[in-house]
Amino acid sequence: MSAEHPRQRGSQLPDFFATVAADVLAYCQSTQGIWVDLGSGKGGLGLELASRSASTLILVDPNANALSDGLHAARERGLAQRVVAVIGSAESIPLVTESVDLIVSRGSIYFWQDQPRALGEVYRILRPGGKAMIGGGVGAGYPELARREFYARRLAGEERGGPDALREFLRLRSPETLEGWARAAGIHEFEVRSETESPVNGARLRLGFWLRFAKQVVESDPADGLGRTRPE
Repeated sequence: MSAEHPRQRGSQLPDFFATVAADVLAYCQSTQGIWVDLGSGKGGLGLELASRSASTLILVDPNANALSDGLHAARERGLAQRVVAVIGSAESIPLVTESVDLIVSRGSIYFWQDQPRALGEVYRILRPGGKAMIGGGVGAGYPELARREFYARRLAGEERGGPDALREFLRLRSPETLEGWARAAGIHEFEVRSETESPVNGARLRLGFWLRFAKQVVESDPADGLGRTRPE
């Protein structure tokens, strides 16, 4: 399933891909390598990262039409030489084991069919020392008033589906849910970070969480020839 898009009813809010990309770059501390935007849709986040780095971006999504639009946008932005598209699902990523330096996914994980399996796939294709940042939000640098309005509109949309729909929306986006998926995937070293807790309609809602982890590096001990692992 493709990532959630910033277009909402009413006045146009600022695009969040730039602020999310800034957070990704601050986390990964790199500007090159093979990077994946998983559940990319039209590649909003991936293209923003490509424009700010020297990396090669792979857009992965099951929607061929969305990927085609993403490649067209890459050409328009002069990024065609560093952006490729691959049709595939998060649960079965069609990429080679330990071939990727960074994996990002914004707003897509909530729609995956099997989140633990997909996170296992993310870990599989990461190179040792590679990093992943997966979740949802608008970026720590997103204007605060716009952030409140963004979430107010999202919640209003869910409320129209009834109380059960709203509860499920909030449950999926909770830090506890992200932590549970990571543990079920067998990922032991990870963190769940919050962008902020924005007041919406007088309440402080816990929205905008990111699961971050790095693939462990295996080191050999020359004394016994055994492998040791260390987190990045």
